Amino acid sequence: MLLLVILLGVLSLLLLIGVLRINAFLAFILVSLGIGLGVGLPLDVAIQSVQKGMGDTLGFIVLILGLGAMLGKMVAESGAAQQITQSLTQLFGQKNIQWALVLTGFIVGIPLFYSVGFVILVPLIFSITQSTRLPMVYLGLPMLSALSVTHGYLPPHPAPTAIAADFGADIGLTLLYGIVIAIPAIIVAGPIFARTLGHIKANPPKELFNMEQRKPEDLPGLGISLLTALMPVVLIGVSALLQMVLTEGTWIYKLVSYLGNPVFALLLSVLVAVGTLGIGRGQKMKAVMDDLVEAIKGVTMVMLIIGGAGAFKQIMKDGGVSDYLAQLLIDSPLPPLVLAWGMAALIRVCVGSATVAGLTTAGILLPFVQQISVSPELMVLAAGAGSLMFSHVNDGGFWMFKEYFGLSLKDTFRSWSVMETIVSVMGLLGVLVLNIWI
Repeated sequence: MLLLVILLGVLSLLLLIGVLRINAFLAFILVSLGIGLGVGLPLDVAIQSVQKGMGDTLGFIVLILGLGAMLGKMVAESGAAQQITQSLTQLFGQKNIQWALVLTGFIVGIPLFYSVGFVILVPLIFSITQSTRLPMVYLGLPMLSALSVTHGYLPPHPAPTAIAADFGADIGLTLLYGIVIAIPAIIVAGPIFARTLGHIKANPPKELFNMEQRKPEDLPGLGISLLTALMPVVLIGVSALLQMVLTEGTWIYKLVSYLGNPVFALLLSVLVAVGTLGIGRGQKMKAVMDDLVEAIKGVTMVMLIIGGAGAFKQIMKDGGVSDYLAQLLIDSPLPPLVLAWGMAALIRVCVGSATVAGLTTAGILLPFVQQISVSPELMVLAAGAGSLMFSHVNDGGFWMFKEYFGLSLKDTFRSWSVMETIVSVMGLLGVLVLNIWI
């Protein structure tokens, strides 16, 4: 009976989001209540379970999402993202332009949400295409592959951070392992794969292709731009490395752990951004604060979707579904990392949303992860890699790429969808290789 409830619940979630186009937050709540009633929970108990799941999940994630959105807004609005792109392009030169774009996508993608990063970086790709006369897809795919990887693999992005919280994974280690896995994935899916697509002709809308960029004198300096954009990654990553060699319990160990706490690292980064990219460039405090308010508006729905996934996870636990499923999965012939990747990949292909795929997988596998001996950090990355699998017509990113670059459906599948699949498969391979030593 419980297995039937699980199957009906997941199928209902896929149907509501993927076919009926119901908002993902509403779909999670409806399916969560349906599963609760299906396993015999009274309606009031099911509602309490939903409330607890949302509260427990958002208690930590709201801080990460809110502060991350604020930092991203400052990097975008100040022109720091444009400065990073243009400076790296000049530094690397036309011969190595793809590598400059890869590095730009990776750096800019860390503090920015995917859709925001896409909209900011695509006009820069257009301007480089105009100046170099190189094929647009050849230039764009490396940058967007890096942007996609940061979205799916790395904290402080929503899905990896939420999954890490669910699995009890260390954020710093997840970030470090994720960077190690991300490098080969981006190289293969970006510069190497893009070189096979020179025959694809892009026809972007003229009003987008001719978008004006800020004048060089209006941009912040490269050093300030890099320092501000990368500050949370530096603080979290360096803290994780130092904690491996420092003696636990000493004052310096505690100080390093405080600086590497994701919430504190992001808070400090936002305050620095307000000074370096806002007040320090002549903006009034009110204007800066208005920008931060706008940033929060942009992530409200993301927060609700993550809260809905938390409700789904809690109802599975309170209804006894998770424990039952965990017992079934323990006997599965598939290795845990492959299982996490495969489940996330299946949901991604059916639903389209990488965030929904990763969070749903975490909710289903949580009790399973708690009963087996496997690195929770690698489980986070396996689910994150799976959540990027084969983006197609049910994914907003697919249509953004198609319309901005003016491609046919066939060429979008041959470029974008294949790139996302390579990123996903390379992520799984990287996780399996790291698992040999971790």
